Amino acid sequence: MSMKKWTKEELISTRDNLEAWSSRDQKSGSKMWHFTAFLGAFAVSTGIAFIFFDGVDVLNVLLIVMGSLTCLAWYKSEKRRKDNQTFLSEINKELKQREKKTTKSKAKPDDSENNKKERGSDQNKTIEESAVKMNPQVTDSGVEKETKN
Repeated sequence: MSMKKWTKEELISTRDNLEAWSSRDQKSGSKMWHFTAFLGAFAVSTGIAFIFFDGVDVLNVLLIVMGSLTCLAWYKSEKRRKDNQTFLSEINKELKQREKKTTKSKAKPDDSENNKKERGSDQNKTIEESAVKMNPQVTDSGVEKETKN
C-alpha cells in the first residue's frame, strides 16, 4: 500500500485512529487474549481426550469446535494487532520523511541565496586575481602602483 498519494491530513487522521486503538488495546491487555487462547487450546485438547476415553459425542465435538474458533479468533486478533503496529510505524516514517522534505525545501531557498552571494564574490575575486596576473601594476583595489625605473 503506497502512502505517497495520501494527503497529510489523511495520514495524521489514520495515525491518530491507530494510536487510539493501540492505547485501548493496551488497556484491555493482551493477557486476557492470551488467557482466552489458552482456554481455547485447553478446550480442544479436552475434547480430543474425551473422545479417546468416552467415544465420539456431540458435546466433545462441540468442545473441539468452540475451542478451535476461540484459538482462531485469538490468532486473527494477534495478526491484526501486529499488522496495525507495522502500519502505524510506516505512517510515522512517511510523516517524518515529509517533514524532512518540507524543512529541506524551506531551507534550500535560503541556502541557494547564500550560495549565489558566495559564488558572486568568488567570481569577483577570480576576476580581480586574473586582472592582477595580466597587469601586475593593477592592485586589488584597481589603483595603479608607481613603478620605480
